[in-house]
Parts: sequence; structure tokens; C-alpha cells
Amino acid sequence: MTQHAPHPPMPPATRIDVGEVTLSVHLAGPENGVPVLLLHGWPELALSWAQQIQDLSEAGYRVIAPDNRGFGASDAPPAVEAYGVDHLIGDMTGLLDALGIEKAVIAGHDWGGILMWHAACLVPERFIAAIGVNTPHLPRGAQPPTEVFRERGGDEHYIVRLQDEAMDDLFAGQEEDFFAFTFGAPVPSADLDKLPASITHLPSRFEKFVARGGLKSEEDCVVPQDIRARYAEAYRRSGFRGGFNWYRNFDANWERMGGVDHRLSMPVLMITAECDFMLPPKLAGWMPALCSDLTMEMIEGIGHWTQYEAPAHLSALMLAWLEERFPAR
Repeated sequence: MTQHAPHPPMPPATRIDVGEVTLSVHLAGPENGVPVLLLHGWPELALSWAQQIQDLSEAGYRVIAPDNRGFGASDAPPAVEAYGVDHLIGDMTGLLDALGIEKAVIAGHDWGGILMWHAACLVPERFIAAIGVNTPHLPRGAQPPTEVFRERGGDEHYIVRLQDEAMDDLFAGQEEDFFAFTFGAPVPSADLDKLPASITHLPSRFEKFVARGGLKSEEDCVVPQDIRARYAEAYRRSGFRGGFNWYRNFDANWERMGGVDHRLSMPVLMITAECDFMLPPKLAGWMPALCSDLTMEMIEGIGHWTQYEAPAHLSALMLAWLEERFPAR
């Protein structure tokens, strides 16, 4: 269901030196509140958490929402290897250190979810709990991720294509169309298993989208035009390379996580989305074997962009669990 709810204002951004880089961070809520670190995905920004920043901070939580390394107003080192998982986790622990926070609840969506689960495994002493949004905690696969993506979608799979640094400018100058395309409405859940492999061919699908004249109706997009314009402007300034470099570390991160215990004892909340074709709820089926203290929720009728498709519902699920396990007051 498309929800173009009013978009809450973002708290002002603060530049914080976290060690290797300086991040642009939005802070809200009482400084002595239980800290909740919100990690966005690709191609989003901290902006994607606007509703949760407002709702959690008003409930008494200390909310910390950075533009991740390579995104938005945060530093974006050019080297691919600067986006390996240890560098990204170092940003998160460096941010907590800079704020004088020993432990936080960590929450992540999309790539923020991947980073969150890796961080929960590698530095569990820094987190009191984890909240996954769409992105499940998975065991380490038997083969490098790019091989898996190639098997599923061929050489045109967008993750396979993004491995090529020549793709950096693929969407340059087409930012408005890119976000109108990317934030498209979901397909019905009944159709998920019928989707062809070409659903993963995002670059070629985007070319066809533009050739057909772009977005036909706002009903076909889950993010309103004024917010898409903010994304487009941010990416005109930053370019796309930083975000793409996260994808270029899929295999290196897989190597890094070899031999790492993926079992988690911290409390975990997993929120899936019924119609997310990239991260369908069935992928979370592994989680009871990996998480000893697990709560599972599913939001019906929405796809991948949970913070925009069901902002109030997502906040309500997060707050109900947080207030039971880690009361703000």
C-alpha cells in the first residue's frame, strides 16, 4: 500500500569525527536516553529514518542516525577497500565512542542491516540488542556472494554489474528518474515466486523506465516527489561511487566472516515485509537457529521501502519491543 504520510522534519546534522572519516549524524532525544543507532541502506540516507527518529526520540530514546560512510554529507573515501566491513564497523564504534556511549541498540535496513548483523557478531560487547528491518541475519553461505547473485540473475544482476568501477556514473544526471524508479511500489506477495530473474536487472530495467518516459503516476512510487528531490540533490553532490563500493566488498566481507560465530545471544527483533522481492520474509527462516532471544514480526502488504511504506507501523513495532525490553523511562 502506498503511504505518502507527512514527512517529519529531520533534526539538524552534526559532523562527527569517528576515526578514519567524519560522518554527518542526526541526533535526537534526551542524552541520557537508551541509545538507538539507526543504519540506512542503499540508496537511502539517514533521511529514510525520519519517522522513527521522531517517534523514538519523543518516547525518550537517544536516537543516532548517520549518513553512512560514502553517502550523503558524510566522507566518501574513493578506494574500494575503504568500505570493507571492519572499516564500516569502526565507523559505528567510533561514533559511539565520540558520543560517550558504551552500548547501544543497533537497527538496520537493507545494507544497514547487513552491517548491523556483522557488527553484532564481531563487536557484540557494544550492543545491547539488534533490530533488523527487512534484512535478515543469515549464516555464512558456502560460496562468494557474487557467484550466488550471478547464478540467480546472470551477468545483468545489478550487484554483479556494480562490481565494475566503470558503473560509477551510470545514473549521473538522471537522479530524479533514478529515485522515481528505485522507490517503485511493490508487487503483490502472491506474485513474488513468479518474478523472473530479470527483476534483478536494475540497470537495464532503469533504461527501459526512462525510455518509456519515466514515472507515470505518483501512485506508482512509495516516496513522495519532494522527498525524492532531496535524495536526488544529495546524490548530485556526492555521486554514487560511495554506495557502490559497499557492494564491491561483498566477497571480501564474506571472506572476513569465515570462522566467525554467527550465533547471537543479545535480544533480537526482526521485522520483515511481506512483498519485499529482494529480501522476502522466508529468508528470515534461518534466524531461530542463530538468535537465542528472537522476536519476529511481519508487516503485510508492503515491499522493500518499509520506512516509507509503513512508517507508523514500523515505529509502533520498534517501540512496543523496545519499551518492553529496554524502557526509555
